[in-house]
Amino acid sequence: MNNFSLIRNTGGQLVYLSSTGDTHKGIVPVRAFPISAPDQGISLTDSDGHEVLWINNLADLPEAARALILEELANREFTPKINRIHHVSSYATPSTWQVATDRGDTELLLPGEDHIRRLSHTALLITDAHGVSFLLPDIEALDGHSRKMLDRFL
Repeated sequence: MNNFSLIRNTGGQLVYLSSTGDTHKGIVPVRAFPISAPDQGISLTDSDGHEVLWINNLADLPEAARALILEELANREFTPKINRIHHVSSYATPSTWQVATDRGDTELLLPGEDHIRRLSHTALLITDAHGVSFLLPDIEALDGHSRKMLDRFL
């Protein structure tokens, strides 16, 4: 990968400095595959949405640049991970689910079974009525109670 620097300016924006001296302010990192390969395929885009740099793998970057990119991504992305399903109001949709996530307990409204999308054999993405996506990374890791409630929708 060509040499470059990534810094945060006093306004809190990421600034890309290329090895040829080009400077781009307001850099926004965008994951190409946020669920299936979150550390691969990262595009650094400028404030107009034009790609400035493509990063094949975050592991290829120096620690300082990688840390800034991950910090910026964490500020922009919100995909809570479901750890447990406490209660489901109904096995017909729409239904209200009370779940425990990695960000705390919450309630989501599942408008229809088509809002549960299989990402892999064990991973699901559940999108509630407000457009918030919840990741269920491994249905086999759920406790029996949670799995029983989920199975009725699959």
